[in-house]
Amino acid sequence: MRITKYPPSRRVWIFDLDNTLHDARPHIFPSMREQMNAYLRRRFELDEDGANSMRRFFWERYGTTMRGLVRHHGEDPKKFIRETHQFPELGPMVIGDNTLGHALARLEGKRLVFSNAPRHYVEEVLRALGVARWFDAVYTIESTRYRPKPAVQGFRVLLRAHNLDPHRCALVDDMPENLQAAKRLGMSTVWVSGEARRMPFADLRVKSVTELPRLVFRHSR
Repeated sequence: MRITKYPPSRRVWIFDLDNTLHDARPHIFPSMREQMNAYLRRRFELDEDGANSMRRFFWERYGTTMRGLVRHHGEDPKKFIRETHQFPELGPMVIGDNTLGHALARLEGKRLVFSNAPRHYVEEVLRALGVARWFDAVYTIESTRYRPKPAVQGFRVLLRAHNLDPHRCALVDDMPENLQAAKRLGMSTVWVSGEARRMPFADLRVKSVTELPRLVFRHSR
């Protein structure tokens, strides 16, 4: 990992949120899908199958359903994310590791969150996980002017804001396309995945972020 060539205090760890810092698959993602399908049904007078197909098509092509709607239908992104990220009882839906805060504290350097989700949701999840205090800044879909990862514009916004050399940075993310974009910019990459195979876009693979400090220490020696 290129990042380990720098002193620990000069390293920058950039974390995705969903399925990286917590497991959104059991509760949160199904709710998001339902909310997005309901929005598409209302907006385009679709049945459930039609709404589901549109959501999946845009997500697979553009990284987010929102981006596809903005590009092809001129949708208001603020309205879309407001109506599709409503979680009155978010806390019980968040599945995290109790040792996450300890792991983050052991990673010396600057720690940032970089998510394609809206700010109100990201901040609520970090509070529910009890780890908000470990991050120096939070970058969300609003921060990037609604250009989600893997688009390089969002990465550049973050790098400019902190005057960062990408070689000092490592992206920790579960999505291969996001890691590939970071790799092209010169960042180190950590793939959060249960898969055993090695991938060229990943410098490290972890099943959980809690494994990261131990592996980085080993890699730095």
